[in-house]
Amino acid sequence: MTAITLERLAHSYLANPGEAAADWALKELDFTFRHGGAYALLGPSGCGKTSLLNIISGLVSPTRGRLKFDGRDVTDETTVQRNIAQVFQFPVVYDTMTVGENLAFPLKNRRMDPAGIRRRVAEIAELLDLTRDLDRKARGLTADAKQKISLGRGLVRSDVSAILFDEPLTVIDPHLKWELRSKLKVIHRQLDVTMIYVTHDQTEALTFADTVVVMSEGRVLQAGTAAELFERPAHTFVGNFIGSPGMNFIPCTVSGAEASVGGAAVPLARRYGRLDGRVELGIRPDHARLGPAGAGLAARLLRVEDLGRVRLARVEVAGAPAAVTVPEGFEPAGEAVSVLLDARRINIYADGRLVAPAEEA
Repeated sequence: MTAITLERLAHSYLANPGEAAADWALKELDFTFRHGGAYALLGPSGCGKTSLLNIISGLVSPTRGRLKFDGRDVTDETTVQRNIAQVFQFPVVYDTMTVGENLAFPLKNRRMDPAGIRRRVAEIAELLDLTRDLDRKARGLTADAKQKISLGRGLVRSDVSAILFDEPLTVIDPHLKWELRSKLKVIHRQLDVTMIYVTHDQTEALTFADTVVVMSEGRVLQAGTAAELFERPAHTFVGNFIGSPGMNFIPCTVSGAEASVGGAAVPLARRYGRLDGRVELGIRPDHARLGPAGAGLAARLLRVEDLGRVRLARVEVAGAPAAVTVPEGFEPAGEAVSVLLDARRINIYADGRLVAPAEEA
């Protein structure tokens, strides 16, 4: 197990970057991946997650800052010296070797004893459902099977500092993804090794990781558990990105334990001090429900979507779009409706960032 620490780390792909934010693929960040943790770097394409992964692995050297493994500075060390295993987006296998030979290759390179190699290969093959293919040449296998071999080669070594995954399930058939994500979680518990998984898919991230690191435009906006990201997103981007649909953000003003939305008072469960800038009320669709006109915040109904397990109403509140839950049995009579909010679930944001309350109301 290894703790990986980033100290004032930043990276640019320009030869002579200036101080403009646009010059930097990764803005300066400080972060520690704890011993044995399961992490996901989550964000849209171009947010810097793969750049960060490649810096950790040693494939890319950071422009600024230092990288430490258990306090040891490894910034200038190679991938081999760092003892890293990495699984890439597309399969990396030796077609002329059998599946078993592919899985055994990293262990043979490290001169592990043959009995230990056979035992370890059998364990990983069973976990990835590759046992029946161990004697088959990799050349004739499907892309799904080849990527499972790549996963197995990354997982077969138990002595690595960390295992890094760069969107490893992209080429996997959708019906196998859930199974493989679950198996990776089991393997993580067995190996007790630091794992970092890059993805743009929130389901993959939340299924695999104990801690999800949400990134945007080269910055880490929040690192937390699934519950923390859902209930208390630190930034409006996180609230929008996590969840389907994302968190609602409605313009408001706040005074003490009360918000004002379009002139209507909304009680809050917490008391806030003076707020400047763009102030918004944030609430998940699960904690906002549709009601008849006059029962809550005035809203205009745009449409109702039946998702099977729940119905969602798309509405406009104080000029802002919002998604709210339609209570069972309620049928809106027209466009004029209202929205009722659970005060305990309301977050307040100023200029996109979560505001800490002064005290409970």
